[in-house]
Amino acid sequence: MTTFVSAPGGSRHLLSLREATRDSLEALLIRAQAFAEGHYDHRALAGTAVCTLFFEPSTRTRLSFQLAVQQLGAHVLSFDASTSSTTKGETALDTLKNIEAMGVRGFVVRHRDDGAVAELAAHVRPGTCLVNAGDGRSAHPTQGLLDMLTLRQAKGNDFSRLRVAIVGDIKHSRVARSDVQALRALGAGEIRAVGPASLLPDDGTLDGCIVGHDLDAALDGVDAVMMLRLQRERMEEGLVDSLEDYHRDYGLTVARLKRAAPDAVVMHPGPMNRGVEITDEVADGPQSLILTQVANGVAVRMAVLETLLKG
Repeated sequence: MTTFVSAPGGSRHLLSLREATRDSLEALLIRAQAFAEGHYDHRALAGTAVCTLFFEPSTRTRLSFQLAVQQLGAHVLSFDASTSSTTKGETALDTLKNIEAMGVRGFVVRHRDDGAVAELAAHVRPGTCLVNAGDGRSAHPTQGLLDMLTLRQAKGNDFSRLRVAIVGDIKHSRVARSDVQALRALGAGEIRAVGPASLLPDDGTLDGCIVGHDLDAALDGVDAVMMLRLQRERMEEGLVDSLEDYHRDYGLTVARLKRAAPDAVVMHPGPMNRGVEITDEVADGPQSLILTQVANGVAVRMAVLETLLKG
């Protein structure tokens, strides 16, 4: 199967990277690289309207999608749940159907509930396309794609040589799930998943990964370190003793980073809890690609929107 899900009536959606193939991912990454280098048609989606339908807060994802829409010459509508009719009891589906009735063809949806975007996609008109901008703990496919583009730029096209460590709150991270799926599809040589036992999933997410609880051991010789935010807002119970203890055991410091390969790169999807999962010196240091990830987000989202809405 390809990265994009085809639906009756000619609609296509990007819901997750779970069944993505190497070919489909590489095609998207090549296209995104062209966008990153400025090679694209500024009017590719002229006359098209895209709505960023966000039911959760966002900075990087929302703004980069809006910029991607504008760069392609389309109209962008920004939906804010806090000032919308959802505060009066309107359902997410009714909200989408009403905006769709205005002639909007593309929707970029973020929702707090697992599977919410797929449920919405099942009820749209033929020709309407949805992009999952993060649903619950399930998936964040464009973040996974931009992370792969960032790794590809830094380390080359052959992922089979890469040893990648994913560190922290994997249990609550939709980013981690999409990254693991993409790394598997691209044939990453070794995926190491590390965190406290209470923050590691037992749902098959980490099948095929080397799973551990010792950050120092997991960092030995890795080529890339993907740090994750401690997502306290998604925790139903206290799963870490204290932020200080978490930083002591799982915070990335300059000293710890020395255990990785000399040319190892550091990534983080943001927002960062500085002093918790990562120190200022590492986040702002020479091995950090965190702002490169942000920049690549625009190019990746342009490639996704063009592919979905133009073909």
